[in-house]
Amino acid sequence: MRLRRDLFRAAPIAAPDDKWFVVCQDDAAEQVSRPRHSRATVPITVVLPVLDEQENLPAALRSVSWANEVIVVDSGSTDRTTQIAKDAGARVVQFRYSGDGPKKKAWALRECTFLNEWVFFLDADERVTPALRDQLISAIGTEEHAGWCVDREFVFMGRSLDCFRPNWNLRLFRHSMAAIEDLGLHDLPGTGDNEIHEHFQVRGSIGFLSAPLVHDDDRGITAWLARHNKYATWEAHLYRVLRGESIGVRPWELMALDPFTRKRVLRRYWARMPARPLLRFLIWYLAKGGWRDGLVGLTFCSLMAFYELTISLKLRELEARLGISA
Repeated sequence: MRLRRDLFRAAPIAAPDDKWFVVCQDDAAEQVSRPRHSRATVPITVVLPVLDEQENLPAALRSVSWANEVIVVDSGSTDRTTQIAKDAGARVVQFRYSGDGPKKKAWALRECTFLNEWVFFLDADERVTPALRDQLISAIGTEEHAGWCVDREFVFMGRSLDCFRPNWNLRLFRHSMAAIEDLGLHDLPGTGDNEIHEHFQVRGSIGFLSAPLVHDDDRGITAWLARHNKYATWEAHLYRVLRGESIGVRPWELMALDPFTRKRVLRRYWARMPARPLLRFLIWYLAKGGWRDGLVGLTFCSLMAFYELTISLKLRELEARLGISA
């Protein structure tokens, strides 16, 4: 399956009408009115954590032009990110990470004032498809769940990877019932000011939406490699934590869990496994069907194995510094 890369780029961003644009700079705030597009009536607040995302942000904003509130949480971008957000009528909030305490998403969830009860978190390299938009609208019209998971479709080297799905992420939820998990890893140097693989949690049940959330980074392979080097540092510390925790679920009980919870529990098993780089390749290429994605699939699966090797090497270094036997 191939995705048309111009799907969300065909039209210019429409500036919304009757919407306040707010820039928070420390304790000061400036408000200027901006027009809001008449179609932007869906009562969902979309939050985008960003840093230097001028390549990706326009398409992300176009894909959520239907939302009646869009908040861009920036970390002092030096490119045109904030100007792009302003021109789209988004509400821009500046976040400065002190090196300790909550990172960007947790801070935004705690500190931002939302126009709506329902909040949807979106990365700048992600696009909400029309089908997903329709499902989001339907979801907030029910009282069935406190949050909803979406299935990410990953576009790599111009190809939509079948082996990547399903990839469930909790992104839509009632903000008054939500928090982001604290794994105690928010003060690690070299891992940035945004959460890496910490997940949102809600007090209540969660549902699953089938339409895809497209992940398509326009910055290319260099950005992917740089990002995963940072992720590997964080993962090495997480593996050390997971190895010290009780798994809590017996193997034959795994299938009784929902897919989202099961994935979290499996990480505790995974951190204890030997030969993880080889296993990662075999899982992605054979079990998840990476071979069906051709040469691009082989490339991606090989990179995932290399990523796991990088985590293992960083974990070994970390344990050596801490005097822990591997």
